[in-house]
Amino acid sequence: MSKKMIITIDGPAGAGKSTVSKALAKKIGYIYLDTGALYRALAYKALKSGIVLDDIYALDSLCSESRVVLKNVDGQMKVYVDGEDVGNKIRTEEIGLTASKISAFAVVRKSLLQLQRETGVNGGIVAEGRDMGSVVFPDADYKFYLNADIEERIKRRHNELLSKGETPDLRSIRKDMISRDKQDSEREVAPLKPTSCSIIIDSTKLSVREIVEKIIRQISEK
Repeated sequence: MSKKMIITIDGPAGAGKSTVSKALAKKIGYIYLDTGALYRALAYKALKSGIVLDDIYALDSLCSESRVVLKNVDGQMKVYVDGEDVGNKIRTEEIGLTASKISAFAVVRKSLLQLQRETGVNGGIVAEGRDMGSVVFPDADYKFYLNADIEERIKRRHNELLSKGETPDLRSIRKDMISRDKQDSEREVAPLKPTSCSIIIDSTKLSVREIVEKIIRQISEK
C-alpha cells in the first residue's frame, strides 16, 4: 500500500465503524478521520446555545458563526469549536441524537463538507461516517459499509456506556437507536446508504481484528 489512499467506512450507529476505523488507520499508518465528531461538535454548540433545532435560519447562523477546526495531534484528528477542544464532551446520547437531527439539513452538511474534503486532499486517511463514500469522497479508493443486527448494535452501545461508568437503560438505547436509524436513512440530504461500489461487511459476529483483516485483504487483492 505505497499509494496514500482514501478509505471510507460508513454505516449506522453501533456497527463498529469508529473502533474498526481507528484500528485500521493504526494498522496501516493512516490518519483516522471521525467525521461524526464534526456534526457532534455543532450539535454541542447548538444545545449550548439553546437554539431551536429545526429552525433552518438559526442553524444557518450557527454554522456561519461557528469555527469548527480539525487538528492533527500525534496522528489523531481532534475537533475544536471556537477554540474549545470538545472531544470529551460530545459522546453523550443526547448529542448523538442532536447531531443526527441537525445533519438532515443541507446548510449544516454544506458547512462541513469542504473541511472534510480538505482533510483528505493528500490521501492517507480512513474516513468514518455516514456519507463518506456517497457524498464527501465519491472518488475514494475503497468504500466499505459496516452493518450489524440492531440487537447487537444496542448491546454494543449498552456495554460502551457501562464501560464509561454510566448506568444506561436498554429500552432508552433501543428507542434512541431506532430513532437515529430513521433520521439518518430517511433524510432528504445525503441519506445513510451504501453506494453501488461499497463493500458491505456484516460485523454482527466478527471481532474488530477479523473486520480489519477482512478490509486489508480486500485492499491487498486489488
